[in-house]
Amino acid sequence: MATLPMYASESARAASASESRYRITVPIAPARNARVIALDARSAAVARRISDGPWANARFYTCEATRGRRRADEVLLHGIDGVPAALDDMLRGTDVVVVIATDDSGGALAAAIGSACSARAITTAGVVLGDGFEADDAVAALRPHARVLLLSADESDAFELLRALRV
Repeated sequence: MATLPMYASESARAASASESRYRITVPIAPARNARVIALDARSAAVARRISDGPWANARFYTCEATRGRRRADEVLLHGIDGVPAALDDMLRGTDVVVVIATDDSGGALAAAIGSACSARAITTAGVVLGDGFEADDAVAALRPHARVLLLSADESDAFELLRALRV
């Protein structure tokens, strides 16, 4: 009985020394300017914890949860350091916005932020943290605007999303 010749798999060939000349050896550049916005008190605590991560040009913000629909020019944010910032000013030069929510109190703000990002063609991602349905309105507000919408009970998923977005 004749034996078949051994062929290297694609993975084995790609890992060979002769193929090493095609490997990219420089790190992937981070996104130019990323902004992370926490919509409620619990998500603000998450944003504060993950803001110490290895981020290039990311800035972290909180905003007060308010009832009723808000226009983008009425949304007032605060940096993690407490310095106020208008949404319009914060979005200038921004490449990606990540919105974090844990409940529905910031649903109207999520819609205003999402609309402002869509109008400026800024990539928007949403992270909704929690168990159950306490953030249904936030999800509904983010869904039309967010290219990525992550629903999770694990806070570390917010950190991993920021890493995946090269923030």
